[in-house]
Amino acid sequence: MSSGRDRYVDLLRALAICLVVSGHWLITVLAHRDGALVAPELLAVLPWTRWLTLLFQIMPVFFLAGGYAAAGSWDRHRAAGGTAARWVRRRAVRLLLPTAAYAALALAGLAVARTAGADPALLGMVGWALAMQFWFLPVYLLITALTPLLAAAHRRWGAAVPVVLAAVAVAVGPTPLRDLDHLLVWAVAYQLGFCWRDGLLARRGVLVALAAGGAAAFALLVAYGPYPVSLILVTGEEVSNTDPPSAAMLAWAVAQCAVCLLLAPAAERALRPARARRAARATAAASMALYLWHMVPVLVLAAVLHLPGLAPEPVVGSGAFWALRAVWIAALAAVLVAVLRALRPLDRALRRLHAAARTEAEPHSPLALVTGYAAAVPALGYWAGHGFAHGGVLPGLAFAAGTALVLLPPAAVPAGEAPVESAEAVA
Repeated sequence: MSSGRDRYVDLLRALAICLVVSGHWLITVLAHRDGALVAPELLAVLPWTRWLTLLFQIMPVFFLAGGYAAAGSWDRHRAAGGTAARWVRRRAVRLLLPTAAYAALALAGLAVARTAGADPALLGMVGWALAMQFWFLPVYLLITALTPLLAAAHRRWGAAVPVVLAAVAVAVGPTPLRDLDHLLVWAVAYQLGFCWRDGLLARRGVLVALAAGGAAAFALLVAYGPYPVSLILVTGEEVSNTDPPSAAMLAWAVAQCAVCLLLAPAAERALRPARARRAARATAAASMALYLWHMVPVLVLAAVLHLPGLAPEPVVGSGAFWALRAVWIAALAAVLVAVLRALRPLDRALRRLHAAARTEAEPHSPLALVTGYAAAVPALGYWAGHGFAHGGVLPGLAFAAGTALVLLPPAAVPAGEAPVESAEAVA
């Protein structure tokens, strides 16, 4: 594995998370109307802004980079004699621990606000804003759990695997089984990461064909098919490209991944300076925290500026509105830095809990791991669709129980067992 390639994978993770965060901030509009806080939907108010989602819907790149990293991690783990259950548990813990801390604080804050008599409609908006990014987590957890099977398929059939996954995704899209596309479409990008790692996508002509073909297919599906141009859900649209991911999203994902691979040689050269490498690595390492906490600054500025009516609120789409977007994003970035610094004690506590869970050893039992997944993943999906303010305590209890089962330390560690890949990077 080339160090230059590893640095580029770090850059892709960093780029993906930064574009997701800035995209969410860009389209978030707040206004104070008749004593209440409202959030006009930018993509609905200004239809032309839906084209911006072609740039900011960058999650295919995150799955591509994740697949590349996971392929190497699983191969090393397997070569060292590690089991699939151990590998899956270790990687699940890296997602579940920070998510559990975030969810606990969000639920506690909403409970306090509810007890204090906060407006239920406002709480609903806040609860949705705090959980809107959760759609990614159950999908990534499930694909992570399937990695040993996907890797076995890759070893046997190579580049045919993403082709078959894509064909099945398109076939089930119009059927009652369409929810499978939440896994199938993103698994295509993930599996392309396997192919990238093994050099199956090294030919420039192949990448050009994939990029051009994916972009052309997307254009045709939008122009002549039922699919909208927006790559995120817009109120009022009957067809969504993301819920579940559509054939148009699949086409764009393939094109986006191919473009990233075409840019790899130039990007690897650009990352040779130590400062560029450190910046990409640091941002990639902080990607989970950035992803989880990036809507909290929006709520902070809403409380400090918009609820009291202190923030300027130009007409959406006006020149003043767009000029203030830059100020808005800069202010949010400053608040996010402050939030992450304030969370350092929590981060240290999570590291201690991670160590106590002994993730380098076998899970307590495969049944505990499977049961934990079965409880935690649906709870994450529920929050992604409904927010934190609805559903009572059941989703929280299910997620807490599921996370605890995954974290459950092994009953005993065999004498002389050596840890495997203790310094492995998060994919």
